[in-house]
Amino acid sequence: MQKMAELLGLRDEYGEGTSGAPALAGSCLADNRLNLDVYPDGCCRFLQLFKEQQGEVVQVEFLRLSSNDCLLDTALGSLPHLKHLKSLVLKGGHARDEFGSYQHGSLTSLPPAFGNLKYLTHLDLSFNRLSSLPSCILHLPSLRVLLVSHNSLVTLPEDFGHLSKLTFFSAMKNQLKDLPQSIGELSMLQDLDLSENALELLPEEVGNLHNCTELDLSGNRLLSIPDSLANLKSLRRLHLHSNLLVTVPASLASLPNLSRLDLQNNCLRAIPAEVQTLPFVHLRGNPLGETEPSPQAGLKSLHNVINSCISSGSFTVTSEGCRVVLACGIHFSFPPGAASDPLRIYFRSLTPDPQWVKLRHHDVLLSRVLELQPHGVQFQQEVQIWMPYISPQTPHQHEVVVRTFSGQSWSDLKTRVKQKRKSKKCVAHCCVLHFSWFLVVSRLVQNECKVPAEGTLLFSSVDPNIKVIFPPGVTKEPRSVKLQVLPVSAEEIQEITANTDCRASPLLYLSQDSTVDFLKPVRIQLPLPPGVTGLNLDRSRLHILHGDLEGQTWNDITSEVVLEFTHLYAVFEVTHFSWYWLWYTTKTYIGGIAKKVYERLRLYQVNFIALQRRRDPEQVLLQCVPKHKVDPVLKKLQDRYRGPEPSDMVEMFEGEQFFAAFERGISIDMDRPDCVDGRLSFIFYSHLKNMKEIYVTSPVDRKGQAVKGQVSFYRGAVPDSIPEDASRRRKGPDSLWLATLPIKLPQLKPRWDENPGPLYGFSFPPLNLGNAETGYLTQANLLSIARRVGADWQSIGLNLGLTYQQIERIGYNNREDLNKQILDMLFSWAQQNSEDPDCVSKLITAMKESGRQDIADEIEAIIELGRQKYSESIRRVGLEQESSTEDSAIAMM
Repeated sequence: MQKMAELLGLRDEYGEGTSGAPALAGSCLADNRLNLDVYPDGCCRFLQLFKEQQGEVVQVEFLRLSSNDCLLDTALGSLPHLKHLKSLVLKGGHARDEFGSYQHGSLTSLPPAFGNLKYLTHLDLSFNRLSSLPSCILHLPSLRVLLVSHNSLVTLPEDFGHLSKLTFFSAMKNQLKDLPQSIGELSMLQDLDLSENALELLPEEVGNLHNCTELDLSGNRLLSIPDSLANLKSLRRLHLHSNLLVTVPASLASLPNLSRLDLQNNCLRAIPAEVQTLPFVHLRGNPLGETEPSPQAGLKSLHNVINSCISSGSFTVTSEGCRVVLACGIHFSFPPGAASDPLRIYFRSLTPDPQWVKLRHHDVLLSRVLELQPHGVQFQQEVQIWMPYISPQTPHQHEVVVRTFSGQSWSDLKTRVKQKRKSKKCVAHCCVLHFSWFLVVSRLVQNECKVPAEGTLLFSSVDPNIKVIFPPGVTKEPRSVKLQVLPVSAEEIQEITANTDCRASPLLYLSQDSTVDFLKPVRIQLPLPPGVTGLNLDRSRLHILHGDLEGQTWNDITSEVVLEFTHLYAVFEVTHFSWYWLWYTTKTYIGGIAKKVYERLRLYQVNFIALQRRRDPEQVLLQCVPKHKVDPVLKKLQDRYRGPEPSDMVEMFEGEQFFAAFERGISIDMDRPDCVDGRLSFIFYSHLKNMKEIYVTSPVDRKGQAVKGQVSFYRGAVPDSIPEDASRRRKGPDSLWLATLPIKLPQLKPRWDENPGPLYGFSFPPLNLGNAETGYLTQANLLSIARRVGADWQSIGLNLGLTYQQIERIGYNNREDLNKQILDMLFSWAQQNSEDPDCVSKLITAMKESGRQDIADEIEAIIELGRQKYSESIRRVGLEQESSTEDSAIAMM
């Protein structure tokens, strides 16, 4: 308070009295600025000004108020009337408590009318009590700088990406646990500070922040970072210290502009050699080279959200039990006594791959693969697991189950599913006594029963007309039998066979847990094919087919069984189980037709898309999309991407591998772990995103012409489960080729230092800033500096002394051309200050104040070189005056 009194007294001494609105208005309203946060009653003064001089106040462009002010809520109601407002600061921290700590402001929300401040570019709400970001902020169309540090934010809104003009965002010292996927839509963002939060994972979309130069993620709970960070080509500084990182991707070493990588105080025991050898990486405080410690006894159980699901992590379970929630949505519940001693659980969330994903025919993958270790550990009580999954498209024919590996084989767990009310997300719940690999699949609905010696009846819940009757004495020992049914419509049969006379019943699959055939025949009842009844039945056209487990061979067993007919059903007896199918056709070789139909029922019709980002054509998005999803996917991407029409339709199996190869002068710009022999590897799963974004380049000189290349898609190795005739059909000159789409890289603009003519329409006289003793900055030097400025040009211009109006005019005159904006700002300042002997030092100071130490260092290096040349010239002149020809010759070398 003493300092405040001194400050107020000082203002009185210079005519800025603290009493009386007119005197205050005369001083504070100059240049459309109101800095009232220095007054303990600033909000009161603002309300008095607004009442008495509203005409002048509504023209204010820069306003600062303290959110520690008790009248803040009242003042907030008047702020939306300041339609010309460009910068607003409502910070706390202007008061201290009895212990000397800064007090947070009282701000918890903003009025909805704030969204009407269409000129607001700078908003600072730091040191307040925000628990959620006010929704009105998302409606500020011009917002470029947003500071919400030192609040209580737990999450950001899903549509946070609507702030498309944001260049600076700071949310340090909050409680953020995750980030919305839309953060990747902030295409102009240059500086992102999320330090000292509770982040446990990063969305892959962070890799879309291609203009980001500084990313601060220090002081969080990150166990890993996504590989997509390797797409941040503009990144100069990456701060990851004080996390829980156990691994970092090697691709970070390929970032072309990275000058600082801070990995201090993490859990890194090993890092890629490419990263470790970087001269600017900082690794202190990591257990490099140490072995993993054994679990420590006595650790308390965990009852809150821990760890990340992007790659891997661990947590400890004690005999007390606990509930664990991973940030990716997977839940665990360990009851008391499940583990007798403290047990360290390790988890990994794996990208689906045939090595991990074991699918059967007609299965559909609905989730990533979850690995839990130690493998095979037995719990004393069942552990509950909840896994999120993507809802399948055929809920009637299929059911959702969790599949696990027991150490010998894969099996399906008893699963319950539910849909969360708020998020509408689907979750699969199961109980286990062991840990290994887990995934969520959609399979054909399965009905099962135990068959005792007395016999029993089993029927399908999908089609109750399908029954299996086990007579008494069919088995000595009880055995388990499973039944699955795949309905096939008459339209599908006719479309595939191109024959209107072909009809078929639903497909029936029977299996048992015994390798021994039944002691007595088992009676099977199948409905007759559509349109066929016992009254119009031509028995010569009816065929019962038996298929092997893989559906590769279909044998006609009509003559081998006793057939009985009712008005609607066919009944026959068998002693062993597999696929059974009832066909009605005039064709003789029905086995081949059935094999073709069975194969087609497992294929998905898909299209390939290849789009280029509108703002950066070198970034290419590739995706394999099921046919029915193509239009909505393109509609979602059309604002940010452009490219050719999707490819022609092709057919693919669930879990089939394919590749994308760039051709005709276009190649992949960086090494990737999913790049095989120069081709980008994919695995097709119908319900997951088969999408990747990658930077491409060209060895062709693009200064004189654009490069018209292409990307082609090829099949990979044919999976074992694909039928043999499908493999043969794909052989030939283009057996692996699927589709080709054009890719065009535009002609490059001339670099500033390579353009001999006027630069972007500018023509400047020769410049020599500085003096001979301190060294000169020439026009060529300024061009070199301009290439590195980027979107910081406004901040640099203001620190150089240009007015806000000048900056706005430069931006407007050269709108949509960043290069012209930078050149206009830099050379306008240079011409105005060319006679100032201290202009170079002012330029260096402005760069430092703008956070561009790298450019300041470059300028100082240029100046130092100038000093050396000047000293050498003086020395040479001195030697020449001594008339020593030999020494002069040496000095000139």
